[in-house]
Amino acid sequence: MPAPAVVVIATKGFSPFHLSVPCIIFGKILQDKHLFDLTICAEKTGVVDSDSGFSLNIKDGLAAVEHADIVVVPFWEHTDVKPGKALLGSLQKAAERGAEIVGLCLGTYVLAWTGLLDGRRAATHWENEQDFKTRFPNVCLDTNALYVQDGQFITSAGTAAGIDCCLHIVRKHYGSAIANRVARRMVMPPHREGGQAQFIERPVQQSTQDSRINMLMDYLRRNLGGRHDLDALARFVSMSRRTLTRQFMKATGMSLGDWLTAERLQRSQEILETTTYSIEKVAEESGFHSVTNFRQSFKSRFGVSPVEWRKTFSGSPEQF
Repeated sequence: MPAPAVVVIATKGFSPFHLSVPCIIFGKILQDKHLFDLTICAEKTGVVDSDSGFSLNIKDGLAAVEHADIVVVPFWEHTDVKPGKALLGSLQKAAERGAEIVGLCLGTYVLAWTGLLDGRRAATHWENEQDFKTRFPNVCLDTNALYVQDGQFITSAGTAAGIDCCLHIVRKHYGSAIANRVARRMVMPPHREGGQAQFIERPVQQSTQDSRINMLMDYLRRNLGGRHDLDALARFVSMSRRTLTRQFMKATGMSLGDWLTAERLQRSQEILETTTYSIEKVAEESGFHSVTNFRQSFKSRFGVSPVEWRKTFSGSPEQF
C-alpha cells in the first residue's frame, strides 16, 4: 500500500516553527520506515517570505493538493484576512474527494473560511477564542482541546499542540507503536495530559471602579484562608447582602464565590510552582478547607490535577 501523500501549504508570512512541525513528522522521521510522501506547496510558486527574515523557494503550486491524501495548513498570518478563492477552492475540492484537511493553530481559520467546519467541532489557539467564535458562529469551537478530529477535518490549538495533532495523524494511519517511535525520535511524549485550559492566562481581576468592592477584594486576598460569611462581608463594606451581591457582579463580572475560588486557585498555582509543600498544605495555604474540594476545583478549572500541574510548571521531581 503506498504511503499517504501529505501536502503542506506555505503561506505568506509563515511561522518557521509551525511549518516545520508537519514537515518533520511527515518527512523522513524514521530512517527504517517510509511513512508519508511529503510535498510543500504555495498559492504561487517561487519565493515565499517567512515572518523571521528568511524565505523558501517553493516549486509546487496548489495543483499538488489535487493528489493529496492529507492537506495541512500549518499557519495563517492574519485572522482578519480571508484567504483567496484559489486556496479556499483547492481545500474544498480536496475535501469533496475525501482528503483529510488539517488546520494547525491559526490554520483553523483557513478551514473555517471554506465553510467546511460549519456544524463541526474545531480547535485553535486559546488567545483567539472570542475572535473565532464571533467570526465563525456555526463552528463549535472546543476551547480546551489540544486538537480535534471531526470526520475528515482535524484542527489543533497553538504552537506545540501542532505536534500533538500530527502525532495523532501518525497514530491514526500507523497505530500507537509507530506514533510512539516518532514521538521518541522527537523527544516528545506521545500523548500530553490535559488540554489548553492549563495554559490559558486567566488573571483574576485586581481592581474595579468601585472603591468599596476594591477594599473587599484586598481584604479577601489577605485572608484567603478564612471562612467568609456573606452577611459579615456585606457589613464590612456597609452594604446589604443583596446590594453586595449585585454590586460585586456588576464590578467584576463574577459572583463573589466564583471570584474567591478563582483567587484561591491562582494562589495555589503559585504555591505549587514555587514550593514542595504537600497537596494538603497547598490546599490549606491557598484557602481551601477541604483537599478533596481543592483537587476537584483545580481539575475542573485547569484540566489537570495539582500534581500534574506541578510536574509541568515547576520542574520538581517530587511525587505525591
